[in-house]
Amino acid sequence: MKIGILGTSSVGQTLAGKLADLGHDVVVGTRDVAQTLARTASGPYGLPAFSVWLKEHPTIRPGTFADAARHGAVVLNATNGGGTLAALERAGAANLDGKILVDIANPLDFSQGMPPSLSVCNTDSLGEQIQRAYPDVKVVKALNTVTAALMIDPGQVGGGDHTLFICGDDAGAKGEVTGWLKAWFGWRDVLDLGGISNARGTEMYLALWVRAFGALGTGIFNVKIVR
Repeated sequence: MKIGILGTSSVGQTLAGKLADLGHDVVVGTRDVAQTLARTASGPYGLPAFSVWLKEHPTIRPGTFADAARHGAVVLNATNGGGTLAALERAGAANLDGKILVDIANPLDFSQGMPPSLSVCNTDSLGEQIQRAYPDVKVVKALNTVTAALMIDPGQVGGGDHTLFICGDDAGAKGEVTGWLKAWFGWRDVLDLGGISNARGTEMYLALWVRAFGALGTGIFNVKIVR
C-alpha cells in the first residue's frame, strides 16, 4: 500500500520503519526537506537525526508534506500537535480529500514547562479541528494514547492484552483502520468510542499518561478496559 506519513520525529520514524519493513511504499513528509536532511545532531532522548535514520531505511523516501499526502492512499499524521493544522495546510486539501487520515497527534502545550497542558480540550479537540477544516477527509483518531514503540509492537506489555482507542465519524474508515492496526501491528483489543468528538477524551487522557510516565520512568505501559 502507498502510505504517506506527516512528521519525521520518533512517531513518524517508528511507524515508517515498521510499515516499510512490511513492504509498504512509504513517503515521509516534512516542512522543508533540505533543512531536515541537513540536520545531523541527535534529537531528544537520543532520537537519531532523520538524515541518519533514513540511511538505514533506503526504501523510504523523504518529501514535503504535500508529497507525502499526494503519495498516500492513506495518510498518517505524526506531526507535533501544535503544528498539525499548519502541516495539513501545507499538505493541501486536494491531496487529502477522500482519503483516510489517521490522526496520532496530541495538542500538548509545553510553553510552561512540564507537565504539559493541552492547547485545546473539554469542548473541542485537535481531531475535531482537523475534521472541521477538512470535511472531505475521513479522520480517524488512533494510536495517540501509547508511546511510539508500543504503537507497532503492543506485545511488549502484558502479551499485547491491553486496549487501543479509536474514534471518527466514518464507520467504514474506522473499520479499515481497525483492520490495519491488527494486521500491521498486532493490536487485538481496539475499542471504537464513536464519533470524532470522542477525541476529546483520548487527547485529555494524555494528562494522566504524562504523569504515569513520570512515575514509571518509561513509556512502555498501557491501560486495559476490563469488561
